[in-house]
Amino acid sequence: MYIQCIIKMVKNNKLVVPFLKWAGGKRQLIPSIVVHLPKNIREYNYIEPFVGGGAILFYLQPHNAIINDLNKELINVYEVIKNNLNELILDLKNHKNESDYFYKIRALDRNDDFENLNSVQRASRIIFLNKTCFNGLYRVNNAGEFNAPFGRYKNPNIVNEPTLKAVHRYLNTNNIQISSKDYSEVLKKLDKKSFVYLDPPYHPISENSNFTGYVQGGWNIFDQVDLKTACDELNKNGIKFLLSNSSSELIKDLYKDYKIFIVKANRAINSNGADRGEVDEVLIRNYE
Repeated sequence: MYIQCIIKMVKNNKLVVPFLKWAGGKRQLIPSIVVHLPKNIREYNYIEPFVGGGAILFYLQPHNAIINDLNKELINVYEVIKNNLNELILDLKNHKNESDYFYKIRALDRNDDFENLNSVQRASRIIFLNKTCFNGLYRVNNAGEFNAPFGRYKNPNIVNEPTLKAVHRYLNTNNIQISSKDYSEVLKKLDKKSFVYLDPPYHPISENSNFTGYVQGGWNIFDQVDLKTACDELNKNGIKFLLSNSSSELIKDLYKDYKIFIVKANRAINSNGADRGEVDEVLIRNYE
């Protein structure tokens, strides 16, 4: 009943949805996450320091929000959709779903000419690669170079004009601040009118996993501990937060003083085929 009430309350533009497929995206988990949101979620300023593909943001479509991600190329796409949509659509229409062309565009970040690309060209490149690479996965190597292979899809939707236009309108008709900085900077100077949804790089279930290869920049156990400390500070200041992470023993132990809920997620993106499929994840909150 509670989930139905919230879903009925949210009467938003159904075309405002993620424009990129992002590893760890929360679109499939929206029903599970919604039931853990504060009942009066509309009364808060929405803060998302690890916005990624923006599934929860676009589902809620808050009027006041701060969205952030350390991935500058990703944030550039959000900013271009907001400020330079027509130029972006025109550039996207120039791309070709061909292997040789794909690898030519992919290789742009391997030479000095990449710095000469303007913001629209960089955003167009990311969307094109995301729509045409294998599994639609944004993946970079240790040098920060995009390295996912060509996907060989017959008809990828490179220019999704209805979604891009809807997201453009949403970002421009609401008070949405966009930034690319460390999450700790975003969490400074928040007040009790803020609600924070945290979707950080997940802690690997296997303690033997290679942390530095998990995401660009590599989150390790110390980063998880630092985030827990930041959550403690939010709690101390009376600021509500909801956190997503893996159902690892480390995470459950770190947040044992908070409310922890197990949810099921289907993960199709994993280098280890045995780890694909339904997995346990956790939602952690500091409020009733």
